[in-house]
Amino acid sequence: MYNNKKYIGLAVLCLTYAACKVPKLAEKPLVKALPTTFDSVQAAENDTTNIAKVKWNQYFTDANLTALIDTALQNNQEVNILKQEIDMSQNEIQARKGEYLPFVGAKVGAGAEKVGRYTELGALEDNIDIMEGRKMPDPMTDYGLSLNARWEVDIWKKLHNSTKAAVEHYLASVEGKNFAVTNLIGEIASSYYELLGLDNQQKILQQNIDIQTRALEVVKAEMMATRTTQLAVKKFEAELLKTKSLQYAIQQRVVETENRINFLLGRYPTHITRDDASFYSPLPEIVHTGIPAQLLDNRPDIREAQHDLAATQLNVAVAKAQFYPSLDLSAAVGYSAFNPKYLFYTPKSLIYSLAGDLVAPLINKNAIKSAYANANAQQIQAVYNYQKTVINAYVEVVNQMNKINNLQKTYDMQHAQVDLLNQSIGISNDLFTSSKADYIEVLMTQRDALESTFDLIETEVGQRVAQVKIYQALGGGWN
Repeated sequence: MYNNKKYIGLAVLCLTYAACKVPKLAEKPLVKALPTTFDSVQAAENDTTNIAKVKWNQYFTDANLTALIDTALQNNQEVNILKQEIDMSQNEIQARKGEYLPFVGAKVGAGAEKVGRYTELGALEDNIDIMEGRKMPDPMTDYGLSLNARWEVDIWKKLHNSTKAAVEHYLASVEGKNFAVTNLIGEIASSYYELLGLDNQQKILQQNIDIQTRALEVVKAEMMATRTTQLAVKKFEAELLKTKSLQYAIQQRVVETENRINFLLGRYPTHITRDDASFYSPLPEIVHTGIPAQLLDNRPDIREAQHDLAATQLNVAVAKAQFYPSLDLSAAVGYSAFNPKYLFYTPKSLIYSLAGDLVAPLINKNAIKSAYANANAQQIQAVYNYQKTVINAYVEVVNQMNKINNLQKTYDMQHAQVDLLNQSIGISNDLFTSSKADYIEVLMTQRDALESTFDLIETEVGQRVAQVKIYQALGGGWN
């Protein structure tokens, strides 16, 4: 008996040694550290005040805009699809948890078997008395009721690591949904401000149409007084028609922008309620960006990449465990009899079994090696994806910081330009009526004033969108 145990032990050791040779793989790259500040000349390096901590319904103060965002968060199809993915990830966790718990099932069965008289089993049964001198039943029936259990002992934590990987995938799906929410809020707010800008362009356009209409009447009066020619009248009429035609291009952009917002809200085209006056509400004087390290906590896409990386590390451990022996236990207990009336006779009809299997791969491990190599490659991919995500987040913040600064300088200069050109319109009209300026100068002055005003509004839209984008880049909105 001792020798048998000795041989079994040696067999197990040999099996384990032969199976546990794990091939070496490429080392994963190191994660690059974030800079300490967003700007080399940033004054307050330790200022951790961050607008990303502000909730979206406090950051955006326009009641119409917040109502749109609130509707989108409930009805947007993309967000709702991601919510279903989260539910599926939760279900996957439950499925993985079940794998390292014993599988227990109930079995009820009945059957009949007829064997030939001259077969070995038939000849044996013919000479056996069962009870009270009776022969074995022919055909032989079998009735059974049992509980069966099967359990893979998680020696190498393969199943537990697989469950942990499922948890990381679930957390990644949650962060993916949060990132989608951040982008959704940013897109709605940007489109809303673009819509307000178009409304204000329409107002400016109507004001210019009124100015040009009055100028046309003046030119016509000048022609009647023979102080100018019909050519000037035609030029003014053509310029007026050109300005009026711009209305329809702007109107088309309004329709498309409204419908883009409606699509994000998960509804069919309808009018977007808005207040044009809110377009000129004051912008924040200071944008608090905090420090770069806060991106790791605030940006959902970075946290999603973190969880994906953690999941791939666990998958490597799972793939590595495939090289090691696995221990499977099976057990059964129940009753079995050839006649239902004897089914629950104890212990004569009682059956039970207990078995254990130690299985390890020895030859042709190519599939396991390939799975292990792929798991490691996916881990390296996840490292690079994490680095890319972090760098992209940092670049987005720096870009928006500079954009806010440059747009403010552009706006100040354009505002001064518009003031000067608006003054020039009155001056050119006075000079024209006193025959001291050519009608071309009047037309060019009106055209320049209109174009510069449109540019100013576009810059104003850009400023407001930049305020949205910096909030988004810092990781605001999802909370």
